[in-house]
Amino acid sequence: MAGPQLVNAKATTGAAPLEVRGVTKLFGGFRAVDDVSFQLPAGAIYGFLGPNGAGKTTTIRMILEIIKPTSGSITVLGASSALQVRQRIGYLPEEKGLYKKMKNWAVIAYFATLKGLSRAAAKRRAFELLERYGLKDFATKPTEALSKGMGQKVQMLASIAHDPEFVILDEPFSGLDPVNQQVMEDIIRDMAGRGRTILFSTHVMQHAERLCDRILLLAKGRKIFDGTVAEAQRTLPRRVRIETADNIAPLTELPEVAAVRPLPPTSDDREGPVAAWEVELRGAADPQAVLQACFVRGIRLRSFNQSEPTLHEVFMRLVGPEAREVAAR
Repeated sequence: MAGPQLVNAKATTGAAPLEVRGVTKLFGGFRAVDDVSFQLPAGAIYGFLGPNGAGKTTTIRMILEIIKPTSGSITVLGASSALQVRQRIGYLPEEKGLYKKMKNWAVIAYFATLKGLSRAAAKRRAFELLERYGLKDFATKPTEALSKGMGQKVQMLASIAHDPEFVILDEPFSGLDPVNQQVMEDIIRDMAGRGRTILFSTHVMQHAERLCDRILLLAKGRKIFDGTVAEAQRTLPRRVRIETADNIAPLTELPEVAAVRPLPPTSDDREGPVAAWEVELRGAADPQAVLQACFVRGIRLRSFNQSEPTLHEVFMRLVGPEAREVAAR
């Protein structure tokens, strides 16, 4: 049986980089992915979030046709199989590994040739990437001479050396120190700045919050949220933090206020401890309504700060008990 033929890039111009429709994956009686659907807009950075066992890696492997779904369909760059457009895809697997005796430039060049670059072009590309991301001095050293973080950067560069249109990164930040995490973020932003589409899975909510245009949240194999970070934040109530020595009981009567909770008091050298409170708002209530009420009712404020829920808080609320494992990381 003949293998899949490469699809001409012009044949799929305008197609969404990825469409997943009603995909389910069973392993015996275990439902690893349960009727998941989503679509990636071109040029987006798309975060794939969820606790261990949520189905992220299984979904990525189905997208790449490493394994096949039990039911449902997947379209990648307009093709019915990722194998048909594999030269236009970059992939960094969760399981990291390099050829220990190969020189770093040679590893990157080798993977670039597998995706269609000539040997000369692949070598130039390898040295260009190593210099751009701070590894020029290690270009001719074997990969075994690298730290774990630098080795992971080399593997990342190898996965994108052919300048793919669509990049899939499975836990790219895992095990990296803060400096190398920042470099990884820079690589992702650079690709997005050139119109590439990136899908990456992560346990680290801060990376998703800083990088993502959209996020998909999985739990127990099911999609529980798909949208922008701002939309995710709106699933939780807005909050206001105030500090005052006055009685704040009148605020509890406001229709905009859902709850008022005491916080640890702050200390001032002149005034001593000052009471602090968290005011939780209802729905889309405007925090300015609370501020106006304080003025009207003569509540003297030492501070007034409004804040949006963090993505970590959204994750904890939507995922529930399963999120504790991630929170402990």
